[in-house]
Amino acid sequence: MPIVVVFDLPGMTRAQYEASAEKVAGKPGPVKNPSDWPVAGLISHTSAPTPEGWLVVDVWESEEAFRKFGETIVPILRDLGVPDVKPRVYETHTVVTR
Repeated sequence: MPIVVVFDLPGMTRAQYEASAEKVAGKPGPVKNPSDWPVAGLISHTSAPTPEGWLVVDVWESEEAFRKFGETIVPILRDLGVPDVKPRVYETHTVVTR
């Protein structure tokens, strides 16, 4: 079952977010389409600045896919100095994509 994962990252900067995206993608430049973000099981990825830092909302095919990605992203975020946060995880009711 798909899940929604919400990361509220106080203190994270745009530069840290962009650096993390480049490390995940394995190439420089912004994430603009799914081929820029070669992560198995990811349905959608959205990010936005907040007054306190950065917000990321992902939809994953399964909790297992998200946990596998965690093995990649957690060390990247730590290397960039992003504080550890516990994501909120929800089972989806509806997923609509274009």
